[in-house]
Amino acid sequence: MDTYADLIACEDVLIFANAAITSTGQRELYSTGQEQRLSLDFLHQYIQGNYPDIYATALALDINDHNAAMIIRNLLRERGSGDGRLIAWRLARMSPPRVYRLFRELRRDGVNNRRTRAIIRDWLNARPNLAFDAVKYRSGVKAAVRHTHLSLPAELGDFLFAPRRRTRFDTPILETWRRAHYEKAALYELPYTVAEGFAARLGIGRAVFLERIAPQLTRLERLRLTERARREGVDTRADLAAMPLVRLASYVLSLPVAKRGPEHADALRASAVRAASPHAGTWGKVVAVLDDSFSSYGSPVKRRRPLAVALGCHYLLEALAGSYHGLWLSGRKDPLRARPAGPTLLGKRIIDALELRPDRLVIVSDGSDNAPPGLAAEVLRVWRRKLDPMGEVAVVHLNPVYDAERFDVLRLSPMVPTAGIRDVEDLPALVELAMFSQGRTGLAELRAYLADRAARR
Repeated sequence: MDTYADLIACEDVLIFANAAITSTGQRELYSTGQEQRLSLDFLHQYIQGNYPDIYATALALDINDHNAAMIIRNLLRERGSGDGRLIAWRLARMSPPRVYRLFRELRRDGVNNRRTRAIIRDWLNARPNLAFDAVKYRSGVKAAVRHTHLSLPAELGDFLFAPRRRTRFDTPILETWRRAHYEKAALYELPYTVAEGFAARLGIGRAVFLERIAPQLTRLERLRLTERARREGVDTRADLAAMPLVRLASYVLSLPVAKRGPEHADALRASAVRAASPHAGTWGKVVAVLDDSFSSYGSPVKRRRPLAVALGCHYLLEALAGSYHGLWLSGRKDPLRARPAGPTLLGKRIIDALELRPDRLVIVSDGSDNAPPGLAAEVLRVWRRKLDPMGEVAVVHLNPVYDAERFDVLRLSPMVPTAGIRDVEDLPALVELAMFSQGRTGLAELRAYLADRAARR
């Protein structure tokens, strides 16, 4: 049987999990970037100091890359801390720029123990094309190689540290980079971010550059450049349905409402079906309360991010449910017309949702219930204690915004579980994790859950 201390520990760990899932240390509507970073730093130090084994296994959860990098950096600072295989698995899932940034931080901090060097060397050796990385992420590769004293093929070493030593490279991507200094045609064979610098140096017009570099664009680069290229008369349209849900939703919401059409709804639906597999259609009758109030705007550095999460959840829940009904706070029927405006009428919308008698109610909101304040908590209290004490309707609150002052995501009510959310594809796993926050299970069950997640990585 869990002691009171065990239950407190379980709550501490869940608070940390919510923070590590939602916060990236950037400004939010109600807190600055510095407040976010200070709050996160405190949580990392507190959990690592008090629950070091759980802190290490948190890498197996669906935390974001910012917090995964913080955990890895802190683990590598401590001798014998953490599972090297889990660290390697997590590094393999992170974007290369994020990993190279982490390696530079380790070098700056003087973390150069044998295990750290081995992990960095193994990651570099596992890269499918290190020469490509050397061109696209040159400073990051140089820093990692210097830090680990990695032996490189002579040609690659010359490229990184003495590129003028050679008049020709045998590796195609390195030779292309050399030729791009004086041959305009060569730069269109380079990655977009590298070619862009050459184009500016050689005075190539933006429209010409975008048209000719289009075949080299990645999916996310295509998405990011679509509207900008269209203004230049260039078509760089991406395969929208192949995009992650939140990125796709953010792109759709960045368009004027009049330009959001059926093709965007089809792309969101196709992306959601892919994310829902193999659980599509298995969640029974689902009703969602989706926050499109003014606070869903987020902040200038995370523009419309909370609203994009809500929009992505709408389409994913539609795919997961046997039957589905989405209720936006604004009362809009067309999700593509969503925009951040108005008060947070959560209480009234939750009443509307419960009247539909769903098998599962999912609330996606930052939890800032203000019209009137506290109504949502009272509705959920009365519902759970008086009208549905047996819990026939499963209710869960997903919050995309970290509250730096409270060291947690804002909760609507102790009557329902709350979990942080950032990537919509993680929604099924987050609903499972949220159940631990109701106090019905303790530290032993949470440890077993984390150990199982780590073992399956």
